Amino acid sequence: MPFMLNPNSQAAVSPAPTTRAGSKRRLLVVDDDAELRQLLSTYLTRHGFDVLLLPNTGQLDQYLDRYSPHLIVLDLMMPGEDGLAACRRLRGRGDTLPIIMLTARDEPVDRIVGLEMGADDYVGKPFEPRELLARIEAVLRRNPSNTFDGAAKPFRFGPFECDFEARELRRDDRPVTLTGGEFTLLTVLIRNANRPLKRERLLELTRGGESDSLDRAIDMQVYRLRRAIEDDPGRPRYIRTIWGVGYVFVPNPEGTETVADETAEAAAAQAQAEESGTPE
Repeated sequence: MPFMLNPNSQAAVSPAPTTRAGSKRRLLVVDDDAELRQLLSTYLTRHGFDVLLLPNTGQLDQYLDRYSPHLIVLDLMMPGEDGLAACRRLRGRGDTLPIIMLTARDEPVDRIVGLEMGADDYVGKPFEPRELLARIEAVLRRNPSNTFDGAAKPFRFGPFECDFEARELRRDDRPVTLTGGEFTLLTVLIRNANRPLKRERLLELTRGGESDSLDRAIDMQVYRLRRAIEDDPGRPRYIRTIWGVGYVFVPNPEGTETVADETAEAAAAQAQAEESGTPE
């Protein structure tokens, strides 16, 4: 076992500060070693973090959308999508969430490759828990955009305010009724504002890619979400269809001909770069 932790030991590190109303910083630990995951959870929880655990990257996007962690501790060597591939994928879509890579391969070339893929730091196994904690604190200090307010700030568009922490959408301070799936879809669209997303990608982000006979599920959820937020669902302003590609969320549709043009250009480029999934 490369990571050794004495549950009775007292590391000389102050507990991580909480923020408002007792909220804590959230860490997502992704590692296929069950014992290591539990040891890290015990140790990091003791130092004031909320710790989420995953054995692989299969549900990574769902956890990122649902829990908005402040940092990922990501193992390099895992079955399926490994840590390097996951890091490259997240950075490729513009996600700036801090990532610390863990690996038993502590060769200099591995460290360089991990950092080139966009990792913020790299810890080789075996490691001391205090070292990992110090690296986490250092990375978080270097990322002021991920200030620890306990959750993402509410997002405003038009007369709406989306409160991610309360999982509530309000229009002019009045709640808008949404199902859990519809709210998750809205969250994904907001976090990818002005970026065309294929139907398959939306399905992956909202349902983890479980597609059984759900190939039309996104279309139905978009239809219901439009009915909830659009004044005229037949001529949507916020959730637009990009034919040949998918959907795009435009948070500021008033007088946004430039945004619409840029969106169309991005859609055309994306359609040329990959196979399209056209919503009907």
